[in-house]
Amino acid sequence: MINFLHTFNPEPILISLGPLNIYWYGVFIILGVLAASLVVLKLAESYKISKSLVIDSIFYLVLFGIIGARLYHVFLELPFYVKNPLNIFMLWRGGLAIHGGIIAGLITGYYFARKHKLDFWQLAAIYAPALALAQAIGRWGNYFNQEIFGRPTDLPWGIPIATANRIPEFFNGQFFHPVFLYESTGNLLIFLALIYFHVWIIKKFDINKIKFIGYKLLTLGYLLLYSALRFLMEFIRIDSTPEYLGLRLPQIVSLLIILLSVLYGYKILKNTPHASALDIN
Repeated sequence: MINFLHTFNPEPILISLGPLNIYWYGVFIILGVLAASLVVLKLAESYKISKSLVIDSIFYLVLFGIIGARLYHVFLELPFYVKNPLNIFMLWRGGLAIHGGIIAGLITGYYFARKHKLDFWQLAAIYAPALALAQAIGRWGNYFNQEIFGRPTDLPWGIPIATANRIPEFFNGQFFHPVFLYESTGNLLIFLALIYFHVWIIKKFDINKIKFIGYKLLTLGYLLLYSALRFLMEFIRIDSTPEYLGLRLPQIVSLLIILLSVLYGYKILKNTPHASALDIN
């Protein structure tokens, strides 16, 4: 794998069928959505949630999640899209910002749960590991688009980047940090940790009788772990993004999510006599 990454020069197009191009980015996004959907359906079955409701939730969360992720990305690259407005709709070229997807997903999930009288935190907890898995798979689309990479490196797993995709400041670099791979691996580990927590909940408790603060803690766990991962990765990434006080905007957003998650998690644990027992609603 290391030698492959070091020597392979990826191309964004998988197949060309006349005027129609099938992009690797789109393929990995679809694979990520399918894998995440299977995880959600399996967990929902274990929690005895209506399959039809889950399928409906997948449709709305994927739709509005992608819209939110795209709008957030456009905001980050606003000067470019003001000059090239049609590019806003060219999703196959990449450009989905996960923080926008998370925000849109939380809002959509809240209203969906409220409309169908579901436990919002349980729904969020079910989607948390699925989202991490989708991110782990989707990052490989960034690799083929050559759009998520870091500073030049001499490490044996450094990846070559076409000159057209290099940042002017590092134009003479030959190999670059495969940030997509770091994030993909980190998200895969987050997925495994959250799935383990779900299995523990399902085996330990009677889910038909008791609500758990575990749903809240699991959701907050995803927000904490991914935000920490993203905060660290931003020190390596060199793609253009707004900066404030010496920090890149995704780092500031990540720190805010971490702070809010820690404060809310502390409140939950402080007000619950037994952390593994009843919810505090």
